[in-house]
Amino acid sequence: MTRPADVSRSVLTEVLPPVLTTAGLVSGYGVAVATRNRPLGGAVLAAFGAATFGVVNRGAGPIAASAVTVSYLLAFGGSHPLSKRLGPWPSVLAVTGISAAIAAAVPALVAPRR
Repeated sequence: MTRPADVSRSVLTEVLPPVLTTAGLVSGYGVAVATRNRPLGGAVLAAFGAATFGVVNRGAGPIAASAVTVSYLLAFGGSHPLSKRLGPWPSVLAVTGISAAIAAAVPALVAPRR
């Protein structure tokens, strides 16, 4: 039988991180484009990044949280040169998929803290 604490830990470590990284990358870019204010888009990106770090840290520890955060930042940085080849939105969506996959995999690979 699954205990409620196990279910909430599962949601924390397996569901929320990819949702947060996806929301951060897509909405950060969307806000920057819609408002023509890149710093505002960066603030949205940073807020979701901080939330992702907190969720992963709580569920899987600081090493997993750092790994997910670094991949999130690399995805953001990688979308810029990739956009020259694919275009802006396809680039953001491509790196978002990679970032979400990493955000789902890394916490699941780390043994949960008890």
